[in-house]
Amino acid sequence: MVNYKDLGLVNTRAMFAKAVAGGYAIPAFNFNTMEQMQAIVQAAVETKSPVIMQVSKGARAYANGTILRNLAKGAVEYAKELGCEKPEIVLHLDHGDTFEICNECIDNGFSSVMIDGSHLPFEENIALTKKVVDYAHQFDVTVEAELGVLAGVEDEVSAAESHYTQPSEVIEFATRTGCDSLAISIGTSHGAYKFTPKQCTVDPQTGKLVPPPLAFNILHEIEKKLPGFPIVLHGSSSVPQDEVDTINKYGGNLPNAIGIPEEQLREAAKSAVCKINIDSDSRLAMTAAIRKHFAEHPDHFDPRQYLKPARENMKKMYIHKIVNVLGSNGKLAE
Repeated sequence: MVNYKDLGLVNTRAMFAKAVAGGYAIPAFNFNTMEQMQAIVQAAVETKSPVIMQVSKGARAYANGTILRNLAKGAVEYAKELGCEKPEIVLHLDHGDTFEICNECIDNGFSSVMIDGSHLPFEENIALTKKVVDYAHQFDVTVEAELGVLAGVEDEVSAAESHYTQPSEVIEFATRTGCDSLAISIGTSHGAYKFTPKQCTVDPQTGKLVPPPLAFNILHEIEKKLPGFPIVLHGSSSVPQDEVDTINKYGGNLPNAIGIPEEQLREAAKSAVCKINIDSDSRLAMTAAIRKHFAEHPDHFDPRQYLKPARENMKKMYIHKIVNVLGSNGKLAE
């Protein structure tokens, strides 16, 4: 058994309570590599922001769970080296779909886990979530649950269509499971293709696709049902068009890639939404920088030569999200 507190990590309980009261959201950035970890930590330290470093099932298969745990431990020490005396870093399992996966991560130093039973019938989702909560809370590990289904594809998570969270179900679900936060479905979606062209309108001035608005009416109804309860938004990358354009300019092929408008995420962050998940934007920033670098330096073959600008571009994106979208800058506890 590896206790996350021995790694210098924290759980989400205190930071979520502070975020809900303060009207901002904690960034939850997925990571698979050392460069992503470095960029996340650099951005968090420079902006004085708490941060959640997320590990998906796909990341654990790609990079190995033990390596990722030790990268998170290294992230804490790295933040201190950069001048942050008391970093607030969470190591979180994203979209755990079985009790066994959540159990394994809890036993191996994760400070927070998500059990995603959203694909199950209501009663089965409650039973699975409560089983994870009962185990996790023995070790002061926080648990995120999900009610409602997001469309889209990202790593191992896939759904053809979304099913909005039913506000009438949230009180019973939160009460019976004892979960610490709840991921809801109000129109966000996984991946870089969050909406089809048919779901969008076209801006007559720019000719670009405009996605449908998020269902804030459902969010506000859930807030009334669960006042002060931490709410989570998955699938919240904005898919920056400048990064998409750079990728396409230098040999990529990402037609009609579209994300969640940042002004809608800013509005959500001011509500009970205290955790906003961002993954695809990091992938786009990294890929755009690498494609550009190879086009400009076709003679380069040292990974450090092209991963350095990729790391810098991700850091730039993370800082932008923290400061201009989520509002978590300057929120580290003194």
